[in-house]
Order: sequence, then structure tokens, then C-alpha cells
Amino acid sequence: MLNQGIGSWPARRARRTPHRTAIVHQDTELTYRELHQRVLRLAHALRSLGVARGDRVAHLGPNHPAFLETLFAAGALGAVFVPLNTRLAAPELAYNLSDSGSTVLVHGSGHTETAAAACADAGVRHRITLGAAGAGALGYEDLLAGAGTGPLDEPVGPDDPCIIMYTSGTTGRPKGAVLSHANITWNSVNVLVDTDLAGDEVTLVVAPLFHTAGLNMTCLPTLLKGGRVVLLEAFDAGRVLDVIESRRVTYMFGVPTMYDAMAAQPRWPEADLSSLRSLSCGGAPVPARTIDAYLARGLAFSQGYGMTEASPGVLFLGREQVSAKAGSAGVPHFFTDTRIALADGRTAGPGESGEILVQGPNVMSGYWGRPQDTAAAFTDDGWLRTGDVARTDDDGYAYIVDRVKDMFVSGGENVYPAEVEDALLGHPSVRECAVIGVPDTVWGEVGHAVVVLKPGARADDQDILAHLRGRLAKYKIPRTVAFAGSLPRTASGKILKPAVRKAYAPGPAEPTGP
Repeated sequence: MLNQGIGSWPARRARRTPHRTAIVHQDTELTYRELHQRVLRLAHALRSLGVARGDRVAHLGPNHPAFLETLFAAGALGAVFVPLNTRLAAPELAYNLSDSGSTVLVHGSGHTETAAAACADAGVRHRITLGAAGAGALGYEDLLAGAGTGPLDEPVGPDDPCIIMYTSGTTGRPKGAVLSHANITWNSVNVLVDTDLAGDEVTLVVAPLFHTAGLNMTCLPTLLKGGRVVLLEAFDAGRVLDVIESRRVTYMFGVPTMYDAMAAQPRWPEADLSSLRSLSCGGAPVPARTIDAYLARGLAFSQGYGMTEASPGVLFLGREQVSAKAGSAGVPHFFTDTRIALADGRTAGPGESGEILVQGPNVMSGYWGRPQDTAAAFTDDGWLRTGDVARTDDDGYAYIVDRVKDMFVSGGENVYPAEVEDALLGHPSVRECAVIGVPDTVWGEVGHAVVVLKPGARADDQDILAHLRGRLAKYKIPRTVAFAGSLPRTASGKILKPAVRKAYAPGPAEPTGP
């Protein structure tokens, strides 16, 4: 095949295992042959709409076969896939569409209003809905039904861009990490090597596919191996237990809050989990109570540390070390290398803290349209800067000890305070502000805003939070607001986040609701 990218995977699997089930979604099951045929039809349909090599095709919607079909179809044409976070507000989506230059948006039927609003000023030429055609949108199934099925084998190289995945930036605007076909393939190989996925794997994908963990750490490695992917559109703890039992799930990924919710179900002690072989956890450190709850059921987690820019696997702790190396993020994935760099550039020794640097075939080529940000993300000798601080023990296992960045993780979602602060400063009464992450027993961390009002201005916490609704995704909106007369700053005028945290972080709080 001329196509060496992941757009060729359905065709390659169809010639090896055509009758195996590839994707399960609700009552629909697609074999690898059927998946290949649908991808081929969609690729022809996209080509008829003018999509060519290098063009960007976006997707907005929950976990659904159409997400994967759009990804593979774009790859079959040499186009670039742009997955969009369904939790973003219309202005945020419009920015991602415009920044990436996406010309086509495929979206779920439940996102029609948001998709239409986002596309209005973003230069998107065609909107394709999984629902009924109309109101400016083409019908997805109608397009497939009318498309050709002739051979399609565009030359696509390993280093060609495959996905632009947006990650919120520390400067207040998201940046699009450009992941090549090789990046994603090598990350999948790392997963296959380190987690021992098998050809008879039944992988439950309930984490969003628009995140690298849901897509690249679970779904794509399973399809590469020829296993079966079971897609759930949203997380519900009871439903997940039902699906594990009925579909005989062998492998799944989740964040700690998801696993905690499953273990809190009344029928947890009796749930049939005998099919499970592997559990993977990420997005935040796994609490000891969570590890213990699953060990009591004979299940252990593999866990790790990653970032979108590394496709995302960086460090990995196998389940056999979950107790012996409790608290560790593990060692580098098989084909990935890391080093801990001290402030002067020297490599840290065991017990010394420094920034994690990453190198390997899974590391991105750079940020879309941002050469300066790309240059700043890498050292002079080509290592990716993570912005996170770690130390290693004598065995080489890494422990994350701090963050250089101010980012915090809420329910598995990265929240960058600069983006939230930028939105807060749009309130007519706000003079300055600082956002920090504070502990939460359900979500791990939630936002806490410290606001300084303009002289003579008046606003309460509800007014401040109402200003953010519709401008930011719900998970980015702070749960609490404090008011201050001023914020602590350095001599150069930079806000001192540690001092803000010490002075204004609330004490232990009751669990927050969803």
C-alpha cells in the first residue's frame, strides 16, 4: 500500500481479519470489513466535497463509530483530523476550527446548535450531521449511501500530520499539537508492548475519544491489534458495570473519579469482573483508597504519566509494581526516553528534582501555526519540555513532585488558569484575578478564583460565575470565588501564585456535585 499512515489500518485489518468485530456501539456491531467499507465511502464523500491532502476535517460529538470513521477517512485522503472537545462552548470551538483552518465539520445530532454557531464565523464550508440533513447540514448516512467504493490508496508518509489535538495553553489560548501518523503508531506500539494487549482484547472506551488517552492509549492500540472496541457515549458507573459483564470486557481506561464511582456502586462487591485482564488509570495520581478497592477484587491498575504532545504516553507503571512502587508514575514507555533535568541543564541523580524531558518517536512535531511556541517547547538538543517536575528512585522509577505550570486536573480534564483568568478579565467589574486549583473529594481538584474588583465596582460570586457560563466549558469554571483588595506580586509585577494559594485557598470542602 502507498498509504503508510493510520488511514490504511481498516484496509490492512480487513485483509487480515475481515470477519472479526471491530467496533460495538449500542446495538450496532461493525466487522473490520464493514468498517473498511464505511471508511472508504466516507473518504470518497469527503473528496467529493473538496477535501484533499493536508486539508483539515473536524469532528464534534460523543464516542461513536463516526468519530473513528472520520479519523480513518481523513487519513486515507492524507487530510488532517481535528477532534473537538464536546465540553467546550461555541466561542471556544469556533477558535479551534478557525485556528486549524478546518473546512469540514462532522458532528453528532445532539450538537447541532453549538456546531452551527461555531461554524458561522470559522470558515467551515461543509457541516455534516449524524442526524437528519437540513438547516445547512448534510446527512452523514446519506453521504455514505451515495458515495463510491472504488479503490483508494493515497501516498501518505509516516511523518505526515495525522491529528491536530488542541490542548489549552498557559497563555490563555489553546495550542494545536500536531501528531503525525508515526507519532500515533509508535505510541500504539508502546501500549501493545507495555500492556500486553491481545488480538482477542475487548476494550471498553468510555473516556472521551477527543482526548489522547481515550483514543491513543486504548482505542487505536486495540484496533491495531485486531481486537474489539466497545464504545460508550458517556460515563455512568452502573452502566459500565453492566457492559463489563454483558460484553465480557477485558481492558479499559479511566480516571480515578470514574473508578471510585464504580467501586461506590451498591452491587460492586457482587459485580462479575472476571473477564477483566487489564485496568489502566491516568489523568491524575491514583489514590491509595482506589488501589485498595480494586486489589480487594483481585484487580490492579497500570498507570502512568503523559501529555498530548507525546501522543500521550511518557511514563508507565505496570500493574505488577502498583504496590511496590506506590505513588510512582513508572519508567519510560518502551520506545520513549526521558531524563530529569536540573535548572543548569545537568541530568538529575536519584532523589534530585528536576523537569521531565521527553524524546521519542511518539513526540509531536510541534504546534500548529506556532513556530515560536514550538521552539520554546523543545530544548536545543531536541527534548520536549513537559513543564513538570519529578525525581527518580534508585531503580529509575519517576515520582511527580510538582508542576512548573499552574495547570491543575479536574476530573481528568486539564485546566489552565491563564485561560480562565483571561475570561474573568472580560467581566466589566474585574480589575485583576488569579485562579488556582484546590482539592475536591470527587473531581480531584476544582478551580478557585481570587478576584479584585475595579474601584467603585460591585459584583458577587454568582455574578462572576454567571459571566463565565457559555464562554468556557463547565469544568473550567471555578467552583468558588473569593474577593481581595489586591493580589501578591513579584517586583516585576507577576502574580505570586504560591502566595495566592496560601492566603486565599479555602479549607477542606464538602464534595461537589457534577
